[in-house]
Amino acid sequence: MRHLCGNDGPSGFQYREDFISEGDEQALADAFARVAFADFELRGVIARRRVAFFGQTYNRATAAEPLPGFLLPIRAMVAQWAGIDSAAFAMALINEYRPGTPIGWHRDAPQYDIVAGISLLSACRMKFRPYRFTSTRTSTRRRATHEIVLNRRSAYLMTGESRQAYEHHIPAVAQLRYSVTFRTLR
Repeated sequence: MRHLCGNDGPSGFQYREDFISEGDEQALADAFARVAFADFELRGVIARRRVAFFGQTYNRATAAEPLPGFLLPIRAMVAQWAGIDSAAFAMALINEYRPGTPIGWHRDAPQYDIVAGISLLSACRMKFRPYRFTSTRTSTRRRATHEIVLNRRSAYLMTGESRQAYEHHIPAVAQLRYSVTFRTLR
């Protein structure tokens, strides 16, 4: 498995340390205390993480609240890095990972294109493996091909191959962690 550093990952994956300041991180954590988090259910399974959606949700028929003001400056920073207009990030998702909470292998929903994330309060590991495009199941266990530590206050962008040809997961975290994920629509 390749351990990532800098931009050494699947094609289209970019990573930046210290993307936001400690003050920005604290301001976001304080704002999260006023956010109404909910259990996340996907395909009938309730995940251990709690979430808050804003803007365009997974289900286009379901309306979510507009992005709150405290997310707009960080969205603008991510958009500038990505080289796009900040309004192109049509949705934001705040994830709360309590100690012991993972997120399983997945590829973000197909209606989204660019995925950007910011890691807050503690670090985690993010693993990648090639996405299996066919529905054929084999007994061969697939393994991660890349791994990166997402340090607190860092950010990443997934575009191109890293977004389409790979899936990713985060093993159980050791300490409380939040992430903010922004996505553009296709």
